[in-house]
Amino acid sequence: MSVNPIPPLHLYSVPSDTEAAPVPPPKRERPRTAWTADQLMAANFPEPKWAVPGILAEGVSLLAGPPKVGKSWLSLGLALAVAAGGQAFDSVPVQGGPVLYLALEDTPRRLQTRMGKLLGGQSAPAGLTLVTECPPFPQGGTEAIAQWLERNPEARMVVIDVFAKMRGQAPQGVSAYDADYVSVGYAKRLADYYGIAVVLVHHVRKAGSDDFLTEVSGTNGIAGAADATLVLKRARGQADGILHVTGRDVDEAEYALSFQPASGAWHLLDGPATDHTVGDTRAAILRYLRAHPGAKPKEMAGVLQQVDMDTIRRTCSRMAEAGQLTKDGGGRYYPTTETRTESTHQVSGLSGCPVTPSDQHEHPGQSELELSGLSGSTEAEGTAV
Repeated sequence: MSVNPIPPLHLYSVPSDTEAAPVPPPKRERPRTAWTADQLMAANFPEPKWAVPGILAEGVSLLAGPPKVGKSWLSLGLALAVAAGGQAFDSVPVQGGPVLYLALEDTPRRLQTRMGKLLGGQSAPAGLTLVTECPPFPQGGTEAIAQWLERNPEARMVVIDVFAKMRGQAPQGVSAYDADYVSVGYAKRLADYYGIAVVLVHHVRKAGSDDFLTEVSGTNGIAGAADATLVLKRARGQADGILHVTGRDVDEAEYALSFQPASGAWHLLDGPATDHTVGDTRAAILRYLRAHPGAKPKEMAGVLQQVDMDTIRRTCSRMAEAGQLTKDGGGRYYPTTETRTESTHQVSGLSGCPVTPSDQHEHPGQSELELSGLSGSTEAEGTAV
């Protein structure tokens, strides 16, 4: 029995003779761009819209990570959650709305298989548009995405997987930094004009770094032009990955994630990331001391019965040397102030962040975002990340 192939997915379609002509986009007023200091302080501005509260705000977000770490699984899972109005990472409520997902290194069959695992028998959201072919930004990609956004004024998010397929050729005679800045600028203008979150899936350098921002592949122009940077890194201990987040409207934080191979889903783990990137003994000590600061190893041994007191004493000493704990003159241990502050922020940043209404914001218009006809052009498909 033969199976009918899945028809190709396209971002735009050519109207037939019987179809009505496209409706011109509404004219957008250019917002005010110059102020005196007292006028600016007296003005009221709407809060940024969140695609994923606390993590993905309107604007351009880079989602970077090494090959095969699971960036595509993560971005597709987020796209499904936002389109359906469900829960991102199985724990963060999101407001539903149309989502455009450009899977430029995937085939329709692979997307179908991945979505089947992620959905787990649930109905696929009609609000998610999946595309496997799109010209680069300078060759019509900007206009193509703009057309979809004009047809979907309540859109919440656009995901471009991967960014390298959309950036196009660098302009001649410009530095590498300027070329990177310009390439992100295409997505930035779309995000600002339509008030949506645009996620650019990207790679990291082979060489690691203590500063996750410097790991983003390319020059600093890429991260500098983006509104937020998210780096997914493999982790040791109980977590399968750590999502490092920083940005203009997003507070810097780290989130421990667990990957579920059976479903392809990434789950947010409870508590601060440090609890899931250390060994089981250190994690147990950290959890106990957060609930009982100032405890001594002997007190911990009475509760943590699976670990003997000598092991707890040695582990506490090493954790103090590593800066994870502090020790007073009486031999009592405390979680470091920095750890306690970050932990409280990370948990409340997700659970307590309000989901804003989907009111459309007005943004400065760009002539290149106006609708125009497109001739199809595409790059060859590659291997899934």
